[in-house]
Amino acid sequence: MSVQKVHRILVVDDESDVTELLEYKLEQEGYRVETLNDPLACIAKVREFEPELVLLDIMMPELSGIQLCRIIRADPVTKEIPIIFLSARGEVEDRIKGLEAGAEDYISKPFNTNELLLRISKMLRRSGSRSEPAGKSRIEIAGVVIDEDLHQLTVDGKNVTLTATEFRLLKLLMERKGRVQSRDHLLVNVWHYDTDIETRTVDTHVRRVREKLGQHAHMIETVRGVGYRAVDI
Repeated sequence: MSVQKVHRILVVDDESDVTELLEYKLEQEGYRVETLNDPLACIAKVREFEPELVLLDIMMPELSGIQLCRIIRADPVTKEIPIIFLSARGEVEDRIKGLEAGAEDYISKPFNTNELLLRISKMLRRSGSRSEPAGKSRIEIAGVVIDEDLHQLTVDGKNVTLTATEFRLLKLLMERKGRVQSRDHLLVNVWHYDTDIETRTVDTHVRRVREKLGQHAHMIETVRGVGYRAVDI
């Protein structure tokens, strides 16, 4: 695969054999790669290297990947960097915790390198296409306003921070207000995945968006057995 733009990827894992393997594979694909085996150095490296994607192990000493993800998401400078968790724990509950912490994706170890490379490629294309025109730039439902140009959500006049994935999800639901969006449809159009990816991913992100909408959470209506839709409130 040829990569016209040299994307920067940071790999953080306390196992050196994992970081060495990923560094080799990613550089073969044309990416610029930095690796860390010390999670305590992660935040400083993120600010220095300014990666376009972070591959983050969950189970590490002193600072877990979950903690690091939350720190990255809390910093206005780094909050929109896509994060993919790598973990030896692949149970549904662990995947949900990872997504709830703010990650865009979660891959269990041992992972298939080709699958990981495909997901990385799709995520970088998706994050790089944010400037492409798609639908209305500003949508309002009651006190909820989402602005594509500013990449901003306000709820009753107050700014609310969303991850990049949460922003795309809410924008899609709002611009198609009143129309039911199936979970499979959301996976394809928000995550750009094939429909064999786990639909629980959608439910987890919807729950997080509802929490951030506060008293307006009910504007996202569940259509049992199908998916979700945005409604007037």
